[in-house]
Amino acid sequence: MAKRRLPGPIFHYIDGAADDEVTYRRNTEAYEGCDLVPNVLAGIKSIDMSITVMGQKLNMPLFCSPTALKRLFHHDGEKAVAKAAEKFGTMFGISSLGSVSVEEIGSTISTPKLFQLYFHKDRGLTNSMIERCSAAKFDVLALTVDTITGGNRERDLRTGFTSPPRLTLKSFFSFAMHPRWAINYFTGEKFELPQLKEYVKEGSSISVSVADYFSTMLDQSMNWQDAEDVRKKWGKQFCLKGIMSVADAKRAVDIGATAIMVSNHGGRQLDGSRSPFDQLAEIVDAVGDRIDVVCDGGITRGTHVLKALSVGAKACSGGRFYLYALAGAGQAGVERALENLRAEIERDMKLMGCRSVDQLSRDNLRWR
Repeated sequence: MAKRRLPGPIFHYIDGAADDEVTYRRNTEAYEGCDLVPNVLAGIKSIDMSITVMGQKLNMPLFCSPTALKRLFHHDGEKAVAKAAEKFGTMFGISSLGSVSVEEIGSTISTPKLFQLYFHKDRGLTNSMIERCSAAKFDVLALTVDTITGGNRERDLRTGFTSPPRLTLKSFFSFAMHPRWAINYFTGEKFELPQLKEYVKEGSSISVSVADYFSTMLDQSMNWQDAEDVRKKWGKQFCLKGIMSVADAKRAVDIGATAIMVSNHGGRQLDGSRSPFDQLAEIVDAVGDRIDVVCDGGITRGTHVLKALSVGAKACSGGRFYLYALAGAGQAGVERALENLRAEIERDMKLMGCRSVDQLSRDNLRWR
C-alpha cells in the first residue's frame, strides 16, 4: 500500500538502507536463527504483556521508534502515530527531524513520549531542543550516537530524495502519478522541520538529503563527555540510541544513562554491521542488571518481540513496521499495525505458556 501511494523517492527513503542493504535484511533474518520452545498445559486464559521501561508503564512491550520526516509519508505525520500509540497505551518517538512540533504533541498526547536528539554543531540548537522537550513534558530523551556521518544510502542517491522534496522533471512525473499524495502535500500545511527551522534552513526551506544533513550539520566531534553533559542538562530518563558493543554499553552505564537502544539505525548507516538481535545477549549479560536494554529494529512479527524479551530486553521498538502503515493508511494504518502485533504477542504468549512477560527467559529459546 505504501509503495502504491507514495512517489518513488519517498517510498524508497523508507524502504532503503546503506550500501548493499545486507544489514537491513539481516536485522529481520537474525530472529529466524532462534527457535521458541513452548510449555503446554499452563491453563492460561489471559495474559499480561505490560512492561515498565525507562520509567514508563506501557501496555505492550513494543513501542514506535523515533523516525524523521513523517509528514512526507502522510499529511498527518507524527500526529497520526502519536494518536495510534496513545490508543494502544504504548510509547512513541519524535525525531529532531520531526515534522510536527514537540509543543503540539506535548499539549495533545498523554501517552509516554520520547524525543530523539541529534547533537548539532550549533550547540544553541541542541540546547534549544532539550529545553523545548522539557517544557513540553516529554518523558525520555534519546541521544542518537551512530550518525557521526551519513550512511551511503544508494537508493536515495539514485532517486534524488531530499527534504523537502526537490521538484525536478523526474520527480514531477512521480508526483503526478500519485495525485492524492501530491494534493495533500502541495495544498496542505507547509512542510517544515519545526524543531530546527529557527536555526537552520536545511530540511525546511533548503532541500537536502538526510545523509548530507548528517555529514554537514551534526557535530562529528561528539564524545562521551558531550553525552554525559546532555544527560545532566536533561535530568530525566536518558537513553543512548545506537549502542552495539559491550564496551559502549558499559560506558553508557558509567555516564548515568538509564537505557540503551541496541540499534544499527535500521541498516541505514554501517552496512555489514551486526543486527541488534545478534548482539543482544552479550549486551544484556554485561549490563542488563544496571540499565534498561531495548532491542530496536528488524521486528515484523510478535514472535520476534518474544525472542528479544526472552533474551533479556526490557522492550522492543521499530520504525518501518509503522511507517509503511502510516504511508498506506494514516492513523488507521498505524493502529492496524499495532493491533496486528499486539494480537500476535498475546496469542504467541498463550502458545508459549506464559502469563506475563517476566515468565519469558532463555529457557524458552534454542539457537540453530
